[in-house]
Amino acid sequence: MKKSHQSEQTEKSSKNTEEELNKKSSEETSKERVLIYHMREVVKTREAEGTAFRLVVPSLQIALGEKIALIGQSGCGKSTLLDLLAMVLQPSAAGAFRFRPEPGASPLDIANYWRRHKLNRLGDLRRQRIGYVMQTGGLLPYLTVRDNISLSRRLLGMPEDGTVDTLLESLGIERHVNKLPSLLSVGERQRVAIARALAHKPSIVIADEPTAPLDPITARKIMGLFINLVERFHITVIVASHDWNHVEQLGLRGLSHRTRQQDNLTETVVTG
Repeated sequence: MKKSHQSEQTEKSSKNTEEELNKKSSEETSKERVLIYHMREVVKTREAEGTAFRLVVPSLQIALGEKIALIGQSGCGKSTLLDLLAMVLQPSAAGAFRFRPEPGASPLDIANYWRRHKLNRLGDLRRQRIGYVMQTGGLLPYLTVRDNISLSRRLLGMPEDGTVDTLLESLGIERHVNKLPSLLSVGERQRVAIARALAHKPSIVIADEPTAPLDPITARKIMGLFINLVERFHITVIVASHDWNHVEQLGLRGLSHRTRQQDNLTETVVTG
């Protein structure tokens, strides 16, 4: 029996709608997997006093907007990997090391920048695209809380748009705005450090044990505030920590790594 014209039109419309939905879903999935970092066969070797440490990254991909955790004890290479990602440490070898600062931008060949000693270009990328939170806060002691947070924006010539006030309020440090770092508690200094790292709205924030000096209750609270803010600002974040609770409670993707000792060489292999 022949299908009616109306039936054929309905099926055709349904098929077209399904194809459009599939196409949209595919495009959304593709957008979700836009890579900010792609590393392949990256190696960093360090030697000192008859011992050597080698970090090996066979393959690592980090997508824009991801929340990444590198968990492990001291000496496993967490800080070395963070310094590579922050472009402050030159790899000993790199098959590929690419960085995409924003959706739609072409990936930048970081390995080639290092090989050709384009240090000014790397410096520009660090200033414009990367925020960094250190264990100790790293605040400038002669600047007030507001001036510490605003510094990166001023250096980049960014206008005042309320971002600093939003960060002060979100992190609960607005009442300390005119204080120097020496008058703050350890937890308050870390909140200021987080605000400073986020103030210029970088592509990525790298945090090296940001809650290490804090008691467990304060650490959980500050990590929660930190992750809420990077999600709100749509910023990729990579956190080094020794606390697996951060991964489980805050929805971070943990990178896998293994460390082995052979004679005077310690080698850590990281994948993700």
